[in-house]
Amino acid sequence: MKDGLVNALNEQMNFEFYSAHVYLAMAAYCSGESLDGFANFFLIQAEEERFHAMKIYKFLNDRDNRATLEALPEPKNEYSSMLDAFEHAFAHEQQNTKRFYHLADLALDEREHATIYFLKWFIDEQVEEEALFSNIISKLKRIDKDSNAFYMLDAEFAARTFTAPAE
Repeated sequence: MKDGLVNALNEQMNFEFYSAHVYLAMAAYCSGESLDGFANFFLIQAEEERFHAMKIYKFLNDRDNRATLEALPEPKNEYSSMLDAFEHAFAHEQQNTKRFYHLADLALDEREHATIYFLKWFIDEQVEEEALFSNIISKLKRIDKDSNAFYMLDAEFAARTFTAPAE
């Protein structure tokens, strides 16, 4: 791989670690609001993002390149509502999708086929992530005035778990 692509993959790995940081901050916000199910949702998201970062870390090392870690920026810690938190999360995922598209373009330009194949998994994952957040935002908008439905969603999120996908 050329240096530009290696650097871009390192930047993305660090962005994935930052994404975990963002979701951990959202979980802390939810915990502060006594919404443990929503907190669990974001804790699972943070775990997924760390998994994504480590997947890139391993790929870089498997290709005889060095993974380099950077300092993480401070994430947003306060939200006006659960809807606000999920809208920020959705915007964050949309930004991440654009980043993976850029990586795929770089890999395609360099005819780096192993990287192109590797990135396909992430692009598919981003389609799922954006759909997930879009769906939750729609639900939150519908149940805005129905506290029973809100707490049912909180209970649903409390049962969410993360299992790393099979390689």
